[in-house]
Amino acid sequence: MASIIPPRLKELRLKKRESLQELADAVGASKAHIWELEIGKSRNPSIELVTKLAAHFRVPVEQLVGGDPGAPQEDPELVAMFRDLKEITEPDRVLLKSILETMKKRKDREE
Repeated sequence: MASIIPPRLKELRLKKRESLQELADAVGASKAHIWELEIGKSRNPSIELVTKLAAHFRVPVEQLVGGDPGAPQEDPELVAMFRDLKEITEPDRVLLKSILETMKKRKDREE
């Protein structure tokens, strides 16, 4: 989830011209926690906080966390790949999920 939240959260906050403190106050979080979310340091925000952030910015939770392939900021190539996933068999989906999890673990080790 957090891989999308940092750039999207900061983008929404700046678009609304809010400070970190103003956003923190609005959603009942600490300024430090909001900052950690924006820079990707906090990788596991509660669903309650994510829901409050989405409501505050009047966007669907899916758009905030990167689950909305129709969102305007999404890469068209990734959206096409998402559509293609609907047409593959269940065993191939399981295999692809395993491959993606392996790639994410490798990326996390490199960071």
